[in-house]
Formats: sequence, structure tokens, C-alpha cells
Amino acid sequence: MNITRPIIGESKPMKKVFRALGVVAPSLSSVLITGESGTGKELIARALHELSPRAAGPFVPINCGAIPETLLESELFGHVKGAFTGAHQARLGRFALADGGTLFLDEIGEMSPMLQVKLLRVLQERVFEPVGGTQSVEVDVRVVAATNQSLEQAIEEKRFRSDLYYRLNVVEISLPPLRQREGDVDLLLHHFNIRLYARRGRRVSGFGQGALEALRRYPWPGNVRELENVVERLSVFCADEWVEREDLPEKILEMESPSEGGLLDLPEEGLDLRETLARLEDHLILQALERTHWNKNRASQLLRMNRTTLVEKLKKKGITSQT
Repeated sequence: MNITRPIIGESKPMKKVFRALGVVAPSLSSVLITGESGTGKELIARALHELSPRAAGPFVPINCGAIPETLLESELFGHVKGAFTGAHQARLGRFALADGGTLFLDEIGEMSPMLQVKLLRVLQERVFEPVGGTQSVEVDVRVVAATNQSLEQAIEEKRFRSDLYYRLNVVEISLPPLRQREGDVDLLLHHFNIRLYARRGRRVSGFGQGALEALRRYPWPGNVRELENVVERLSVFCADEWVEREDLPEKILEMESPSEGGLLDLPEEGLDLRETLARLEDHLILQALERTHWNKNRASQLLRMNRTTLVEKLKKKGITSQT
């Protein structure tokens, strides 16, 4: 693929994503990218833009969950002078800036119902009014949205409009979590190590077998973003050295997945059985919740327990959704 930031992966799930990119990018249809946090949804959105006929136009991203509702409307549609206190001059919004190109709406599930209505109108009619304005502005923008939530569940809970969902989800690209991308951890370790050297002049010399095995077994709840952060940390503490198992962060050593025999290996120095079992239970519960986008019914089914039992455990452990 001829894109500025390469997407690293040779696993079967990623090959499926690459095939979808090749087919969908030229179509100019609206695309909904789904996947857990840290799986690289913006990277896929940029690739969609760069592989499309709009590649010569702008790619404009905005995180709908990071901007207060009172400001998001102005960020999207712009405002006229005097529209509100502090609006001393007119300002273009992201839709106007993305004219002729692609607008990437990240965390679309966080958008308020009021703005969902206005977004739906832009998608349907390709016009909008800046905040405080009365003149309609025509715009030619391809919209790519992304979410780590289940929008179907949000629709059931009356938090997201079904008509907007179907406008956005003309084509869906689902990104796999890193734990399902067999073989890609090694590729990503090498990629991020080389990129750090190019950017900051530091890297590790390589990874010992014990370290590699631990990194491959780790479930990566933060996905590719977490792996990149780990490589950067190791480049600081193990610069120009080989990384061995004992050099890895404690969270990786503590949360290693069960071995092929289905049992955890007992470290030579021993372990606190009660704490280890508690950590393992927390990890498996969180993994089930993240995999089901915090749908407790589906998570309890994955864990083979009653929903009420899962809810009680969440309350006792103080586990709540971070989205």
C-alpha cells in the first residue's frame, strides 16, 4: 500500500483489514471503524484517505470525546463573529477545513444527541450553518467515523440515533485486538524499535528468547499503543542492550497468559497465590468486558457466570468503564 505511515501486520485478521482497505478506499462511501482502544483506528482512517481519490485533499481528524459538548459544535461547523462570548472573529470548523477531503470523527459514540441530529443533516444534504450564522454552507467531505463502543447497544439505550448509525456504517472495518494477531507482536517490536532510533537516536539491540516469549503471551489490553509505549520505555532503560525477561515491566510478568498446559508457571522466587489469583480474575473480567464493549450480559456468558455474579464482582472490585 502506498501510504505515508505503514500499517504493520501479517496475521490473518490484519490481512482481512488490508483487503477491506483496498476495496473500500476508492468507493468514497462513509466508513465506520470499530475496535478496542489502541488498535490503530486513526491509522486506518488515514490510509483510507490516502488510498482514495481524495488523497490530494486534506485529512482532518477530531476526537469527539475529548472536546466539551459546548465547544464541539463550533469545532465541527465553525462560528460567525459575535456568535457567543469570546467569538471576536469568524472561524472555520472542521467540516469546512476538510472540504474536498476526509473528516475523521473519532469516538463518535460520545457525540451528544443534539449534535447527532446536525451531523445527520450534513451527511444527508451536504450543507450546514456555522454557529450563530443563517447562511447555509455547502461542503464536499467524506466522513470516516470510529468508535470503541458498541453503537448497537448505545442505540438500545437511546444514546445514539439509529438513522445516523446507518448513515455512518455504510461500510464497517473492524480492527482486531493485538491479542488476536498471532505473529504480529514480533513485527511491531522491530518496527517501533527502528522508528525510535530514527526519531530519537536510541533503541535496544534485540530481545532475548525469554523476553520475546513473555511479550508474545501478554494479552496487551492497551493493544498496539501499549506495545509502542513499552518499546519506548525499554529503549530508555535498556539502550543499546539486549532486553531480557527480567527487564520487562512488572505488569507484563504478572499478567502472562497460562502456558500450553493451561497452568501458570511458578517463578523460582515463589508468589503470593491469593494476590496472583485475584489479579488473574481481574484481568479476565476486564478482557471479557473490553471484548464485548462492556456488555455485561455477553461478558458474563464468556466467563460462564451469572450476570448478577459478575455485577457483584465489579462492585466489590470497584471496576468501572473508562469510556
